[in-house]
This record gives sequence, structure tokens and C-alpha cells, in this order.
Amino acid sequence: MLSLRPETIALLDDIESRIDPETEDDFAAQWYAFLHGTSDAEIFSTHRKKKSAPGIPVPRVNINDALADAETMLVHQLADVSNALNSDRFNLCVRANYGTGILSSLFGAEIFEMPREMNTLPTTKPFNDSEVIRELVQQGMPDLENGFGARVWAFAALWQDVCRAYPKIAKYVSIYHPDLQGPLDICELMWGCEMFYAMYDEPELVHDMLSLITDTYAAFLDRWFAMFPCGTDMNVHWSNMRHRGRIMLRCDSAMNLSPEFYEEFAMPYDAKLLAHFGGGAMHFCGRGDHYIELLCSQPKLYSVNLSQPHLNDMETIWRASVDRGITVLGFPGAYAKEHPRSGGYHRLLHT
Repeated sequence: MLSLRPETIALLDDIESRIDPETEDDFAAQWYAFLHGTSDAEIFSTHRKKKSAPGIPVPRVNINDALADAETMLVHQLADVSNALNSDRFNLCVRANYGTGILSSLFGAEIFEMPREMNTLPTTKPFNDSEVIRELVQQGMPDLENGFGARVWAFAALWQDVCRAYPKIAKYVSIYHPDLQGPLDICELMWGCEMFYAMYDEPELVHDMLSLITDTYAAFLDRWFAMFPCGTDMNVHWSNMRHRGRIMLRCDSAMNLSPEFYEEFAMPYDAKLLAHFGGGAMHFCGRGDHYIELLCSQPKLYSVNLSQPHLNDMETIWRASVDRGITVLGFPGAYAKEHPRSGGYHRLLHT
């Protein structure tokens, strides 16, 4: 028996009653066909056959409240599930939504919550001290319960309880892995801009820290996937996309690197995680056309997601991705319509 507030139970009951297996099986089949090359659409987008309006008011939860309490985080996430049931393009999914600083907080980076009125996810503050980084390397892997870790695992345990009580939610609402960013992003998040100087002055220390972050990342997600096993054919990430492989990495920090430094300081660690978890996808913000060829050359990199196409030479992006059989996910539909590619997308573009 779930020990939750009556309003949380009411929300769960409403979602459970509105999930239509035929509709959700069809929705998943659309995604599977796209990811495995059997969709007929040149540009793919989803269509939910049957929408279901909420039976009760959908709660609005400030993220700062959700950060402080696992049940409130559950309600925060279930509100999105309730809305997704009444949409064409959103997956039914939840996550332990504690921002970009989960992994850096394990190492003792100070958590920084945004002002409540911004209703925005938190992060962590950088150490801005290479000596601290040196000490962290010497100390080795941190406790996975440190920082945000304990909150992630508390939410994960609560979701397991929910799934035991609600069979349709267990089957059709995915829990996707927490936002651990990628090794280079976490390294910059902890080290600060000093990291870029250290790539010239102390490259061995940078590699040592990146190796430690990568091993910690793998250990954290090994524990996660032990709680929530999944295959590699198709997994949800964010409400609007699915991908092959188990993980979604981020390499936002790489926009600051030359291709040579990207190859040295990012690729080996991303590639290690992709191999360990059976492949996955990569997100980047900003400009990535200068290293996209290297990024897309990594084995088991199945998809890329970029958020700002106007900052990139998109023909370079297309040649490195869809022309090589790598799907592009979550691409802005308006941009694709306004800037059509004469060579097409080989049925590998999702908007």
C-alpha cells in the first residue's frame, strides 16, 4: 500500500485510468520504426491515435519544492505525464529531475538552487581551484549517496513502489536516467574555466579527472540500470524523443574546444561510456559543426540532438549525421521547413 498524500493518489489513479494500451503501443511502434529504419516518413514526427484529457486538475509544482521532497518531485513529474496523454508528441515519462549538478555534487561541489520565482533547475558551483581537483583525483570515486545522489535514489525507490501498485504506469510510463551530463561537461562544471588552461598546462591532471568522472558516471548508472533494467533497442529521453542505446550524453563544453582537443579530452571518455552502456545519443548546445565529424565517428553513437541549428553550418552537420546513418532527434520543425535540404534526410530526421 502506497503511503502518499490523497491528492498524489488521485493523480496516479487518474493517469492509470487514462492509459490506453493500444494507443501507447502504437505510439511506441512509430518511434521504433523510425529508429530502426522502417518508417516511410522523410521527416518523422509522432501522432498519438487517441488523446485523453485529464480527469482532474493538473497540479503545478515549483521545482524548488520538488527538490526538497521525493513525493513532491513525483507529482511534478506526473503532471507532465498527465499532459502528455493529451498530446501528439510527448512520451509518457518521468525522471529524478535534479538538474545538471547531480554528478558534480557527488564530489562535493556546492549545490546552487535558483531563486524560487525563476522555477528553474539547480546546478553546482565550480571549485575554480586546480588543487582541489588534484585532491579529488587522489581521493578516488566518491560516495554515490553524496550531494544530490541521496535524493535521486530516494525518488528511484519511490518510483519502484508506484510501479508495484500501478501496472499500466509500470508498463507505459518510462523512467529515464538522471541528467549526468557528460565527462567533459562535469569536469568544467566542477573545475570552472581553469580547466581550459589546465588542458595546456597540466593535461595529465585533466585526463586523470576525466577518467575519475567517467568511472563514477558508469558506477552511478550501473546502479540505476540495476533498479530499472532496459534493453538497447529503444529508450525514452526527455518527453519528446527516444533513441537507441541506453544513455544520452551531453557535450556542451566541447563548443569551446578545437577539433584536436575534442578528440583528446572528450572522445575517449564519451566512447568508453557508449561502449559500456550499449550505445546511445549525444546532445550539444551551441556550435558543434567544427567537431561533428569526430563526434559522429564514435562507435555506438546512434543519434545526435542539437538545440541551435542557426549557430551551425547545417550541411556539415547533415553530412556527418544523417548521411552516415545517424538520426537527428528533436530538431526544430520550423527551421527544417524554412531551410529544407536538397539532398534529403534519408528518413533519419525527427522534428
